[in-house]
Amino acid sequence: MAEIVHDESIRSWLIRTATTSYALRLTEDDTPSHVHWGPALTAGQLADVLPRTKARWDAFNDPNEGLDELAADGGTRYWTPALQVRFADGTRAFEWRYVSHDIDDGRLLVHFRDRHYPLRVTLGYRVPAGTDVIERWTELGHDGTDGPIEIIRADSATWVVPDRPDYRISHVTGRWAAESQLLREPVPHGETTFGSRRGITSHHANPWVMLDDGETTERHGEVYSAVLAWSGSWRITTTRSSTGRLTVTGGFGQDGVVPRLAPGDTLTTPVFAGLYTEGGFGAASRAWHAYTLDHVLPHPGELRPVLYNSWEATGFDVTEAGQRALAEKAAALGVELFVMDDGWFGARTGDHAGLGDWHVNREKFPDGLEPLVGEVHRLGMKFGLWVEPEMVNPDSDLHRAHPDWVLHHPHRTRSELRRQLVLNFARPDVADWAFGTLDSLVGEHGIDFLKWDMNRPFSEAGWPADNDPDRLWVEHTRSVHAIMDRLRTRHPGLRIEACSGGGGRIDLGIMARTDQVWTSDNTDALDRLVIQHGYGQVYPARAMAAWVTDDPNFVTRRSTPLRFRFHVAMAGVLGIGGDIVKWSEEDLAYAREQIALYKEIRPIVQRGRLHRLVPPTTDGVCALQYVAADGGRAVVFVFRQAAHFHTHERPVRLEGLDPAARYRDEDTGKVWHGAALLAHGLFPGLPDGDFASAMIRLTRVRAPR
Repeated sequence: MAEIVHDESIRSWLIRTATTSYALRLTEDDTPSHVHWGPALTAGQLADVLPRTKARWDAFNDPNEGLDELAADGGTRYWTPALQVRFADGTRAFEWRYVSHDIDDGRLLVHFRDRHYPLRVTLGYRVPAGTDVIERWTELGHDGTDGPIEIIRADSATWVVPDRPDYRISHVTGRWAAESQLLREPVPHGETTFGSRRGITSHHANPWVMLDDGETTERHGEVYSAVLAWSGSWRITTTRSSTGRLTVTGGFGQDGVVPRLAPGDTLTTPVFAGLYTEGGFGAASRAWHAYTLDHVLPHPGELRPVLYNSWEATGFDVTEAGQRALAEKAAALGVELFVMDDGWFGARTGDHAGLGDWHVNREKFPDGLEPLVGEVHRLGMKFGLWVEPEMVNPDSDLHRAHPDWVLHHPHRTRSELRRQLVLNFARPDVADWAFGTLDSLVGEHGIDFLKWDMNRPFSEAGWPADNDPDRLWVEHTRSVHAIMDRLRTRHPGLRIEACSGGGGRIDLGIMARTDQVWTSDNTDALDRLVIQHGYGQVYPARAMAAWVTDDPNFVTRRSTPLRFRFHVAMAGVLGIGGDIVKWSEEDLAYAREQIALYKEIRPIVQRGRLHRLVPPTTDGVCALQYVAADGGRAVVFVFRQAAHFHTHERPVRLEGLDPAARYRDEDTGKVWHGAALLAHGLFPGLPDGDFASAMIRLTRVRAPR
């Protein structure tokens, strides 16, 4: 458990995590100010970090600018604000007055009020056991009786990075079918904002950043990282001054959206967690993976099953006979979870109709879903179903009955994307309908798994009947989270996959109530090397769904060997998504073999420590390795993306092994010294040509006497 020490004499708090420290203090005017974030310090050592004298400043240059613990708008503070409010009389500035603090069970709450207006602000800190992750959030409360307080911006936290000669930022960018592409670039001076205005996490960015001094590598150097646990619109802003100071502030919301606090209301922001690590980007990733596995995912001890999904085999042409045939083939391959995708409900023969009418299409399933579900269970598999609860087609019974349930503004076009509109889950009646519908669906049909999709962003995000329509941007996401939580409570055996047109809703907020996420609609194995590399910077393989699909790939039209496709997918949560009824006997036999092999290595991949040995590029060789938590087993994946100039194979140096131990190759029987594998590596034995791959399984053996 974290140690939290309050020193009244210097008005400071020191938070000691497993191996790092974080400190803040109050200035003379009660403003919370940052002191330290980084290597471990004791309370006595912290005194050396505190400023001894009041810094000199003039009308234009404040040497303490950027050190606010939560940068509030007001007075002579000109740094990027994390907190901006407007009171009922039009006053915008916020003035801090310290009230009290609470320290309890690894959590620190520091309470403030405005010096005049009825706004209370609490800064929250928590360190989950055994981690160096510091969870931070902010709570705002209206304690008065007069008019509402407008919340122009309410970030969860401001993170102050220590002064360095230079800074570099790591983040991901992308688009549909090209998510999570890693970028590392210098931090610009001034303000740089990353975010989503789409009502979802988005395919185009993801709410995390990593910062280093420009010299950090995969294996060496300090990394300061921050990850926001939010599944709706968000923003993270870096600010770098000419003096070299760098901060990161982030939270939910977007420019122009201004919810209000009515008297008695409270607004709690999502967690914006920070982590300081040494040991390069690899160590930072492994620390985030461990935190997510142990403190975020609902069932961290479970191993995710091998699934089959029917979408690429059938599209909307779903029939009971067709699904039975696929289920039979899937069970014979060793699949553990059969998921029927879109097309099973309402008037759903294409994307133009039926969304919102979550009743079984009796033309396709004359006796309902029970016979199919029963057959899948008889075959030894669990049964899963695709749903898209937040969406509605205008051509649906639901929309005809409740046209006011969708996001809309008066006198404005209701823009359709994929011929669908977004339901307003911030409305209690809509949320109740959604929960009731899903609860009945799961309970009546014995559904074990839901693939919860969300295929389009917000537009015309209005709520004409509400006096504070902007709150829907937050409340919609909170409602999605709450419905998932209620479903899991009501149906303890239910497991959920988060999907949003591929990887449009991947974040720690959604992972806290789902078991896995759909990484991308792009299942092309070569592209997936890049997508999975970016995903794994923060998020663990245990939640990364990865499918083997048909050849050529439907997105890129590229053809790759089945072996290559399997090895790429086996580096995550393995799934099959092709039309297996049409696969050759040779391919089916190979798939059975690989699925059985995956089940054997699954504990290492899903629960082990990831080491990125060689990153993916547009050509050449890339490699990654998983090491079991106890160090006893390891799995190495090596991929040649393209062959050039008859280049001789090079050895791949491994990581995370015991140099004093010996390791046996489970396929060849050869025994290696750990020290040799770490120092010189091994030759993977890749087949000739493009799209070649190898998987090596190593087991620690007793050292010779």
